[in-house]
This record gives sequence, C-alpha cells and structure tokens, in this order.
Amino acid sequence: MPYGIDFPGGPSGRFSNGLTTVDVIAEQLGFDDYIPPYVTASGQDVLGGDSILQGINYASGSAGILDETGKHLGKNVPLGTQVQNHQKTFSKIAAMKGGKDSATKHLNGCIYYMSIGSNDFLNNYFLPKQYKTSKLYSVDKFTVHLATTYRDKIKTLHHYGARKIAVVGVGKVGCVPHMMDMFGTKGSKCIQNVNSAAQNFNKQLKKLVVDLNKELKDAKLIYINSYGMSDGDPTILGFKYITSGCCKSREDGQCVEGETPCSNRKEYVFWDSFHPTETGHKAVADRTYKSLLPSDSDPFDLHSLAALDIGVKSGRRAEETSERGLEL
Repeated sequence: MPYGIDFPGGPSGRFSNGLTTVDVIAEQLGFDDYIPPYVTASGQDVLGGDSILQGINYASGSAGILDETGKHLGKNVPLGTQVQNHQKTFSKIAAMKGGKDSATKHLNGCIYYMSIGSNDFLNNYFLPKQYKTSKLYSVDKFTVHLATTYRDKIKTLHHYGARKIAVVGVGKVGCVPHMMDMFGTKGSKCIQNVNSAAQNFNKQLKKLVVDLNKELKDAKLIYINSYGMSDGDPTILGFKYITSGCCKSREDGQCVEGETPCSNRKEYVFWDSFHPTETGHKAVADRTYKSLLPSDSDPFDLHSLAALDIGVKSGRRAEETSERGLEL
C-alpha cells in the first residue's frame, strides 16, 4: 500500500492505484481475468496447469531493453530475459500440446503487446551518475542501439510463435514528475531534450515496424503512438493535475509506503512520480484498442490486429531456429 488501493485484492506488483493498460485491454478482448505474471502462470505458484495457454505478463518494474537499465533500483527482469522466459513457455506449451508445431500454431493467434523503452531513458541514459551510456552514445546513436537490440528480441519471439505484435512507442518521458523534479523545467511544462530523445526513439520504432512487416511475411506488427496520444488538452478527459503524482513520493519516485494518497484519483494523470493512474492507463488503452485518430496506430489498431487470421507458414518452425534464439 498504497499501490493497488483500487485493485481487487490490493497490491499486486502493479505500479498504479489500480488497473494498467494491459489489464484494460484484457477486459476489452473479453478475458475472464487479468493476465497473470510469468512466475505464476509458469506453474511456480498457485495457478499452474493450463493457465499459460491463456496469456502471460512478462513485465518487470524498472526493466528496459538494455540489461543494465534500472538496476540501481534493485533486481529486475530485462527484455532479453523476458524473451528467454517466453522460450521456456514455448517448451511448456509444446509439451502440453504434443509438439512444437502445435505450440507454434497456438501462439500464432496470441497478441504480443510490447511496451518497453521508457526506463532506458528515465533509469539509464539520463542518469549519468549511475550509468555511462550518455558518455558512450549520442542521443541519435543510443536510440539506434536500443532499436537494434529491440529488433533482435522481436525476431526471436517470432521464431517462437509470435505473429501478432503490437509495438508501443515511448510516451512523453520528459513530462514525468520525477524527471521534472530532478532536472527542473526552467519555466516550461516538460524537459524538451528528454522528450526529443523519446521522439527520436519512436521514429526508430516506426521504421522497425515497417521493416519487419516487409521481412516477416507471415506476421503483422503494428505501432502504437502513445506519445501522440498525450497531445491535446488533458482537462477534456477530466484531469486537473498533470505535473504531480497522487501519492506522496519517496526520493526514488515511488509512493511512500502506508501513506494515504489523494482521494480524487481520477483527476490525476500520475499515480506516483513515474507511473499513470488507472484513469491514465484507461485513456491510453481505449485509444490503443480502437484508434480515436488515424495517428494513434499504424497500420491499424489493436482491435483489428486481434481480428486477423494468421496461420502457420512453412520454413519458420521454432525448432529450426531454437539455437539462435537461446543464444540471444
């Protein structure tokens, strides 16, 4: 507490007062329950069984595309390890369904929602005292490095069954309260050089999606423009507090344990000094699932991606590329 104050059952590992974007999308897709975390769905906890056939959340707080990202905050599971965990999931599904072809066919119909990269800026590149990346790379070269690493991981997921992939762009990380407190805004609403870095990375992601759609003929990737979704007047959605979090935050931007948060949570964009409130997540989820503007997604939205019928194609069997995937 106060994390999960509005979530059924209380704190659950979600860095919010309630639902996250993926939780809302699960509701929109018609799931009976929210997607369980990997450690639970893999059979290491109370669920076990066939829960992995319904979906798994591999996400990890503070984690990024790069292995070192966010490590100053404690242990996390970076993207590379998340992909390795999916490879283990693939093996479990293959054992349950009688072979790798059957596992691949099952996973072909699943949606892979990939939202990662913010921490590579917030908890890596723009923390020069903890990380050396800003000394090793210019912003342009860093975003290329991130996108190249990301691309490799997506291709590994494709080898292990992924065919419907939503790649979510980085939001306006220069408007995150913790960043504004740390750097100061000098009279502006956000930190422009941080937002510019995010925009640069998003351009790389859009190119990545276009390129992989050409390369992976049996898959379809879409780009979700979360940065653009935050344009416009937030008061139209009922938000009154844009630059501060609902809960009292510690020095690291997380809620102070046990402190009573604000009562008018629907009026806040941010829950703590980093993460959105449930209301903020819902606003993004609604436009992710069904685009409000043509610029929200490319080439189409998540609802359309879910409706696609993508079958198994020859020459892309997971067993043919397992060695390469495991090396990554």
